[in-house]
Amino acid sequence: MGTPSTTSDAILLSARALIAAGGYNGFSYADIAKTVGIRNASIHHHFPAKADLVRVLVARYRQEAETGLAELERHVDDPAERLRAYVGYWSACIADGSAPICICALLASELPALPETVAVEVRAHFRGLSAWLASVLQSGSRQGRLRLTGSAEAEAELFMATVHGAMLSARAYGDPGAFNLVTRPLLERLSS
Repeated sequence: MGTPSTTSDAILLSARALIAAGGYNGFSYADIAKTVGIRNASIHHHFPAKADLVRVLVARYRQEAETGLAELERHVDDPAERLRAYVGYWSACIADGSAPICICALLASELPALPETVAVEVRAHFRGLSAWLASVLQSGSRQGRLRLTGSAEAEAELFMATVHGAMLSARAYGDPGAFNLVTRPLLERLSS
């Protein structure tokens, strides 16, 4: 999200960091107020309820992801390289701590307890990412650059699950290198 330009942005940035650290139920408006240096009432002015705040946060997160994937499409022609760049992005974010886990992956683990408005946004993130991955995999298969063992849609789900699982492994072991240990064989398997 970068540097906040408004109070609303600062609130969202704080909430994002708090969610990454402890999930949906791992923070309160009081935590955000302390981090941002404002009163709880100011947060309620921008986001009347926690569900409103997290819904907006996930919607922005989805937009950032869509923008990033569109940039990959524009600047990287080779589908295999697109997949490597996607994995490389997460590898760098996990290594430097700037985004230690996908917010939507973390929230997906809490889906049964999330407000429906938030759950809808989380599911939409996964649908969009899966569709993009399937498109890249299909294109790579047609070009002879990627070797699929199942349908592009099934491979996209496997790819997504492996990358998100690798994030959890890195977190569980406290070792950013665990991410690459899990994702490297995935990329090697797909390369023809």
